[in-house]
Amino acid sequence: MRGLRGSTALRMGLMAVLLMAGMLVAAPPLHAVSFNLISDHCTDGCGLPGTIFGVVTVLQNGANVDFTVHLNAGYAFAKTGAVDMQAFKFNGTGVALGDITVDPHLPPLVAATGAFNGDGTGPFTFGINCPSCGGGLSDAFTTDILFHVANATIADVTAPNSLGNVFVADVGVTAAGQFNGRTGPIDAVGPTTVPEPLTVTLLGLGLFGIGAAMRRRKNR
Repeated sequence: MRGLRGSTALRMGLMAVLLMAGMLVAAPPLHAVSFNLISDHCTDGCGLPGTIFGVVTVLQNGANVDFTVHLNAGYAFAKTGAVDMQAFKFNGTGVALGDITVDPHLPPLVAATGAFNGDGTGPFTFGINCPSCGGGLSDAFTTDILFHVANATIADVTAPNSLGNVFVADVGVTAAGQFNGRTGPIDAVGPTTVPEPLTVTLLGLGLFGIGAAMRRRKNR
């Protein structure tokens, strides 16, 4: 009976490995990296030290990179000269403006390119902005910014600039309190999470099952 159980486990492990190998070949790789928006460049500060204002998630989706820019409760996307009138800024190696597609949004958002060097956060080449929005917090919005960069890798769009900043968002404080109404650049300087691709994890589980079955057969 023990031999039967071991043989069944071995077959199941082999099937899992073969299935995962097929997925790795047939399916595009999917894995995400997250960056906290935490470095506060607002005049007099937009929050207490260590405040996490939001998170930028970049997902490798086949040959493309998907961006989600999210602000936490109490903060909104502003429009100020300190961030070159861009709600969000980033760089891209081998990226052209035509590679960037912005999801439908209210208010409407567009991608832009230029020499963006606002307020001492270093040089950036690309931005996402709201052409119809007024300045400051007059037309602030809180809905996530979603956009995609074609024919790129996560490494292409997450290299730090000359000052060590990876991304910058123009953030305004909407929560009541001492920081209410303040605006300015908030940047991300490094990744906070690097989850393993699901297929790699499952492949590891399949190999673990084979190993366990082989140990049981050896110890019979």
